[in-house]
Amino acid sequence: MQTTTVQIPAPDGTADAYLVKPDGDGPFPGVLLFMDAFGLRPRLAEMAERIAERGYAVLVPNLFYRDARPPLVTPEELSDAEKRGAAFGRLMPMIRGLTAERVAADSGAYLDFLAAQDGVAAGPVAVVGYCMGGTNALRAIEAHPDRIAALGSFHAGRVVSDQPDSPHLAVGSVTGELYFAHADNDQSMTPEQIRTLEAALDEAGVKYTSEVYAGAPHGFTMSDTSMYDPEAEQRHWTNLFALLERSLG
Repeated sequence: MQTTTVQIPAPDGTADAYLVKPDGDGPFPGVLLFMDAFGLRPRLAEMAERIAERGYAVLVPNLFYRDARPPLVTPEELSDAEKRGAAFGRLMPMIRGLTAERVAADSGAYLDFLAAQDGVAAGPVAVVGYCMGGTNALRAIEAHPDRIAALGSFHAGRVVSDQPDSPHLAVGSVTGELYFAHADNDQSMTPEQIRTLEAALDEAGVKYTSEVYAGAPHGFTMSDTSMYDPEAEQRHWTNLFALLERSLG
């Protein structure tokens, strides 16, 4: 396994990122992994390495490159509910700064960088996102449907909003396969919002799966936080690897 920290030329500066590739010459299909709000940290590197073990080249960009470099949070902020709230207060302006236009431009830069790496296969990639990363991964595949073949979105929030640029409103551009795993009792993605998303996908004729992981809290994949759910995390790996196999081979 080859895990390195790289610098990506981006529209508004330089984005730091993890690049993880299997040993060997490849070519390896590409995967973009979009972080949750807590940013690049050992847990994200572990997850990228687990995907790379299956034969994929994985790029994990710092989506907040305009504002901050990791670490963005302390271990206590990940594990303590009260301190998590304070951390979100600090991170929220960065989250809101990721407009649809910025995500589209940034994603193009990430795709260009990944495609230019030795050992990365030509052709479409997959994008995987967690929490806010799942929402922005949807924006990425909407903006680049010819370059992204599949999306795996896990415990994403605010995929449906009352704003004119709500991500669910642009799904008509998608040509690949989408997989959504929703957290149970998630105030950032309520049952009503899930139904609205599914109705938009149905109307657009998009190939998708959308399911709620019963009993799993928001953030269920992140083993370094107090929201971790081992059973739901394992279910996510099973569904993610099946999606990658179907879309990238």
